[in-house]
Amino acid sequence: INKRDAYMIYEIQESEKVSNLFKDWEATMVWSCLQGIMGKIYSNELNFPLSAMAVLGDFIFFAGRPCKELVCYKPDYFKKNFAIMIPQNDEWKDMICDIYRHRARTVFRYATKKESNSFDKNKLNAAIVSLPVDYELREINGSLYDICLSESWSSDLVSQFSSYDKYKRLGLGYVILKNNIVVSGASSYSRYRDGIEIQIDTRKEYRKKGLAYACGSKLISECLNRNLYPSWDSHNKESLSLALKLGYKFSYRYTAIEVYDY
Repeated sequence: INKRDAYMIYEIQESEKVSNLFKDWEATMVWSCLQGIMGKIYSNELNFPLSAMAVLGDFIFFAGRPCKELVCYKPDYFKKNFAIMIPQNDEWKDMICDIYRHRARTVFRYATKKESNSFDKNKLNAAIVSLPVDYELREINGSLYDICLSESWSSDLVSQFSSYDKYKRLGLGYVILKNNIVVSGASSYSRYRDGIEIQIDTRKEYRKKGLAYACGSKLISECLNRNLYPSWDSHNKESLSLALKLGYKFSYRYTAIEVYDY
C-alpha cells in the first residue's frame, strides 16, 4: 500500500476493503479498478475505509461517506488539467461543486443497459459492409496505435494503455482510413474482466458520414465473437442516439461534473 503525501491519502491495493462502497455501481471503469486490471483506488483511511475514489483515465468516481480530502486530492500521475467526476449521490456532488466552484460544470451522461442479446448481428454486419469503397476498415496494430496516440482527436482511443503491448493484451479496436489517413475509430477506452468500455471518435471534417456507425458496428461485432461485453456510456444525447442505432437500450441518466484547471 502506497501512502500519498497530501492529506494522508492512501492507494488501496486490496479492493475488497472498498468493494462494498461501490457495490451498486454499474460503471465498468469502477469494475476495472476493483478487479485490479486498470485504474487505481484511493481512500483517506488505510484499514477500514468509509470513503473511496476510483480513478481511471479522465474519470474519478466517488463513493461512501463524502470526504473533502479525496475531492481535493489529485494523484501525481494525473497530468491533465481536466477531470470528469462522478458523484455517488447529491452530497458528493454538492461537495465537488463547492470546492471547484466556477471550474466545475455539471452535466448529464446517459447509461445504457448491459444486455448482450440486444444486438442484431445482421444489422451490424450490414453497417460494416456499407462502408464506401474509398474507406478502409482496419484493426488497430502497433503503427495505428502510434498514429492514434499522436493526434489529439484520436488519442483517447488508445491512451489508457501505456504501450502497444498492453493494448494488444487487454484492448481491442478498429479505425477507418481514407487515403491512408485515420479518420474515425472505435476502441476500448478501458478493459474489465468481462468486456471493454467503448470510445468512439471521428476527425471533425469526417463526421456525420456514418463512419462511427460502421466502425462501432465492427467493434461490437468482434466483442460479441470474443465473448466480451462492449459497454457504452454516452456523454451526450448525440452519443446516446448512436448507441440506440447500434442496438443498445437506454438505462438511466446520471450526473457528472466536468472539472477544469484540475
